[in-house]
Amino acid sequence: MKLESLARPTVLRQPVYEPGKPIETVARELGLDPAGIVKLASNENPFGPSPKAVAAAKRALEQGQLYPDGGCFALRAKLAERHQLAPEQFVPGNGSNEIIELLGHVFLGPGDEVVMGAPAFVVYKLVTLLFGAVAVEVPLRDFAHDLPAMAKAITDRTKLVFVGTPNNPTGTGNPAAALLAFARALPEHVVLVVDEAYAEYDRHAADLRPLIVEGRHVIGLRTFSKIHGLAALRVGYGYGSREMAALLNRVRQPFNVNAIAQAAAVAALDDHAFVERCIRDNQAGLERLAAGARALGLEYAPSAANFLLVKVGDGARWFAELQRQGLIVRPLQPYGLPAWIRITVGTAEQNERLLAAMAVLARG
Repeated sequence: MKLESLARPTVLRQPVYEPGKPIETVARELGLDPAGIVKLASNENPFGPSPKAVAAAKRALEQGQLYPDGGCFALRAKLAERHQLAPEQFVPGNGSNEIIELLGHVFLGPGDEVVMGAPAFVVYKLVTLLFGAVAVEVPLRDFAHDLPAMAKAITDRTKLVFVGTPNNPTGTGNPAAALLAFARALPEHVVLVVDEAYAEYDRHAADLRPLIVEGRHVIGLRTFSKIHGLAALRVGYGYGSREMAALLNRVRQPFNVNAIAQAAAVAALDDHAFVERCIRDNQAGLERLAAGARALGLEYAPSAANFLLVKVGDGARWFAELQRQGLIVRPLQPYGLPAWIRITVGTAEQNERLLAAMAVLARG
């Protein structure tokens, strides 16, 4: 008997997430020096983690023989201070990805429906399918979620609605007023999940706290992987009502956020100067990449995040050619955008190197 025959049928049909190529893999495959490779594929922070976070992580590592605080007391307290909510309204996660899975554990079963944009962060669909639910994909409009069309897609079987703003992989956000109106019009049997992974970069991001105070069924998702530069440590969180947090905590694994990640995250939240510098330098880099794309006659999506979606005609070819030059970008074929590539904003030097390589490719 094959082992597969013992697995749940949904597992055998489950798509597999394809991450951006690691620097080490590209170096090994192409015989390149890893030190000369620039990765602009996974929307990581090119300015690294906060020095305060690094120092806190090192201190925590010295106590590595101890289990972490399973309740993430210090982290929830710091998040409560930042968001002006109660600590009991936060759910810590092994990245915000884990919170998406926890939502599946709590709310989804076979036949339930989940409304989401297309294209959007692929993990929404992966989690939906994992629990035997149905992914109802609504095409984007002007690179952002089409909220009126998503409202029309809701049925009696809808349990969750995912809205990423700014959206990944397009980078375009929904206006705050439109998102709040959309949330207030949702039927009571629907939970709105607002993925705010890139919200710190967006000067016009919506404030979800009024919805939470009103008792709406809404949860915001945040991560330390982007603006805080802690992607390697995998730490994120969800926030909403006390009832929402309590439900998710029922299915959360013990010690799901390690002690080093917790310490680094708490320190990162206190490093306001680092965050402001990252926002400023990212905006300058984003504008430079957009200007470079315009100069080459390439279409791009308006972005409020830390990446730019650019139409190059043959995304797979551009990805391969740039990779041979030690520049890793993200091809978008898995998102149904074969003509596009997604470029993470890098340092000023990295951006110029990429634009120079793109100019050569654009000339054919």
